[in-house]
Amino acid sequence: MRDTRTGAAFRAVRIRRGWRQADVAARARVSRWVVSQIERGEIGRTSLDTVERVAAALEMRLQVIARWRGGDLDRLLNARHSAFHELVARYLSSTDGWVFVPEVSFSIVGERGVIDILAWHPASRALLVIDLKTQIPDIQGAMGTLDRKKRLALRVARERGWHASSVSVWMIVAEGTANRRRITSHRTTLRAALPADGWAMRQWLHKPSGRPIAGLSLWSNAGGSSAKLSFAAHKRVRVRRVAHGHAQPAPGGLSEPRNSGVSLT
Repeated sequence: MRDTRTGAAFRAVRIRRGWRQADVAARARVSRWVVSQIERGEIGRTSLDTVERVAAALEMRLQVIARWRGGDLDRLLNARHSAFHELVARYLSSTDGWVFVPEVSFSIVGERGVIDILAWHPASRALLVIDLKTQIPDIQGAMGTLDRKKRLALRVARERGWHASSVSVWMIVAEGTANRRRITSHRTTLRAALPADGWAMRQWLHKPSGRPIAGLSLWSNAGGSSAKLSFAAHKRVRVRRVAHGHAQPAPGGLSEPRNSGVSLT
């Protein structure tokens, strides 16, 4: 893939900062040749993770946009998110003492957004902001969005008559190879901001205290026989054998999720 416009943008920002290609390479921990290649627009010869590292060194934000059949991709992703949302909501419903509201939109002093699930524990006056991620292409963007939701959550809750004494956050990510790899590559940053794991979050949910908690966990894509869609990105396509040795993908190209229940790690 060749993208001269993106390459020109990298070069323009580097020159504006007064850096040489070698300076950018040192900050991104790549070779100068890689930086030169990106600036020439030869993006296809470099891995996406490497391009992101160079962008981060320049304090640029790289956004990859995937499109498919008009709006079909948006509908597909929304369906996965809705199914993911439903499973987490069921789990909260089975946890005593909590009430919650899904899809809470807010607009406060020009800051807008949607909290996936806002949960409230009246007995302890604990407020929990739950952020659901079927995929996390931008770690920094995801953390920035979650921080904004946490910062504004008290005001959002007051509008519902919930006067909280603490605000906790829980980022739940759909299990999947790509998501697990991305989390692993940013483990230090993520754990510094979200130190609690799934086990700790479950324990806290059953006995919340006035002390806030921040957690990150992976949720499996299986939710029993009612689950219809896998949440995370698919990497394998089930192949159907036909006559004469030819192979064709199975209808729809999606395999059914494993029926192994909900798993938080």
